[in-house]
Amino acid sequence: MRTSFIISIRIGSQHRQTSRPVISKFEVVGLLLLFSVVQYMYCERQCSIIESKGLDEVIERRTAMESIEQNSLYGRKFSIAKENPSIPGCTISKEIHSGENYITVFSLAKNTDISAEIYPYYKMIVVAAGSLEVYGNNGFTRNLETGDSIVTLTDTPMGMRTSEGTVYTEVAVRKDDIMNELIKAGEVFRLAELIPYADGKIVNMDVVHNDKMKFVVMAFDEGTGLSEHAAPGEAIIFALDGEGVIGYEGEEHPIQAGENFRFAKGGLHSVKATRKFKMALLLTLE
Repeated sequence: MRTSFIISIRIGSQHRQTSRPVISKFEVVGLLLLFSVVQYMYCERQCSIIESKGLDEVIERRTAMESIEQNSLYGRKFSIAKENPSIPGCTISKEIHSGENYITVFSLAKNTDISAEIYPYYKMIVVAAGSLEVYGNNGFTRNLETGDSIVTLTDTPMGMRTSEGTVYTEVAVRKDDIMNELIKAGEVFRLAELIPYADGKIVNMDVVHNDKMKFVVMAFDEGTGLSEHAAPGEAIIFALDGEGVIGYEGEEHPIQAGENFRFAKGGLHSVKATRKFKMALLLTLE
């Protein structure tokens, strides 16, 4: 049963009395609870919208930045050694191509080590700077300097260490990949010394290849070159000896031993030897 209460209202010198229905305390509590629930639901909805928009913006911004960064990798001359400096006391790895034939750049500070582990595949190492010791069981050890390469052994522990620091590129080579018979696992070699120059000619040699990857060494006599064509996949050039010019998407880029260049898939490019010029080309088709 609803009760009433009296409200006194004074206007000027007059005094009036009026009455109005009383709201029970249970109804007050109910209204307060209802208000709280509505307010909570509204806030949750607004927060969800803000968070959703914020997340979308973050994803969009990150995607754009990754696209810019990825595009900036192509069509320019660079140095693997200079762009991957070491951090004192640390080893750093940077994957630049994933898949079965992954490509990773390692930067090892002086007196650091990557412990020996067993892998069911080969690793082709190309040293860009410094010195590297590859070691294994039973006193196995091979020392590499700048420009040296090696294909590591499989199914036996293989480790890397350096006393002065090093930067190198590592390419995974599967057992069923086709490797040139001149390459012997566990033996140090230099890519630049695998093939000779020939007067007025271009000499090519496949170092290793499969249907998704090709690592080839090329020697251009002065004045020879490759006309413009599109890359069937992404590619990295390792300038090994002499000087040349890489044409890429209408622009020319002089390049010399120790420098690198990267093509995007479908990128129009050409090569011309301004002097005798040797280079290695690592092409990925995945």
